[in-house]
Amino acid sequence: MTQTKANKVMSLYNKVTAYPLGKHIFSKMVSRMAPYFATVNPYISDLRVNHCECLIKKRKKVQNHIGTVHVIAICNGLEIAMGTMAEASIPAHLRWIPKGMSLEYQAKAGTDILCVAEVKPAQWQVGDMFVDVKAFDTNGVVVVQGHIKLWISEKPQK
Repeated sequence: MTQTKANKVMSLYNKVTAYPLGKHIFSKMVSRMAPYFATVNPYISDLRVNHCECLIKKRKKVQNHIGTVHVIAICNGLEIAMGTMAEASIPAHLRWIPKGMSLEYQAKAGTDILCVAEVKPAQWQVGDMFVDVKAFDTNGVVVVQGHIKLWISEKPQK
């Protein structure tokens, strides 16, 4: 099923990012909706229907004992990208909730990390949906990849 009209989240993103520092402001808004997200200071660098990119800067706050970006911080970034993409993309008659996450650690995360979540329009169907997620370092190397499993259901009738 394809979406013909931008939903509230996509409309808000388009409105806010038209202003200087708009992506920073939108990213702060996302962090306020789910306060735990603020722990990695996410930056939503790109949001389109069925696609979201979120940057996690390598800072002391998100590093592990060997000085790389901790995989749990990366998981948080992937969940931010997935959740923002889902909220901006889901057809109006559906709702979603996460059911699980399956990830593989591919390489050390020694730089800033770009977290990407993406689905195909046809995936928006009732039942289990797998959102492909990948985290890249600044050299384009995949450091974490996998999927986040969502349960998609019809919104109750009012």
